[in-house]
Amino acid sequence: MATPAFEDIAETFDFLDDWEERYRHVIELGKAMPPLDPAFQVPATKVDGCASQVWILPRIEGDRFDFQGESDALIVRGLIAVLHALYSGVKTGEVQAIDAQAALARLGLDEHLSAQRSNGVRAMVQRIRQLAADAG
Repeated sequence: MATPAFEDIAETFDFLDDWEERYRHVIELGKAMPPLDPAFQVPATKVDGCASQVWILPRIEGDRFDFQGESDALIVRGLIAVLHALYSGVKTGEVQAIDAQAALARLGLDEHLSAQRSNGVRAMVQRIRQLAADAG
């Protein structure tokens, strides 16, 4: 059930030999994301439970879920980009069915993130699911 964008990331990860290259790729994904307008970096869009500052702004078009995200940490911004690839364009009613933990495990991210970062990713996934549920 992965999106084509997430499949592209997974295929790239398959070609990268070590975690350092994968880590750099995640950071590059984050750098390539359009920035979230500072006007939307407010308490209402802030994700609690992340060590870094993280904001997620939902964008719903018809029955499709999308979001913009921002973080003050490069790796976290990259993780937002990975989650964006996983969820963007999915029907709002199907967001809950996506197993983000399994998808991130497929990339090996589950093994290479600190406990603090893993907790932050779980908080972001929980927020994304809540935003999609509220929109549905």
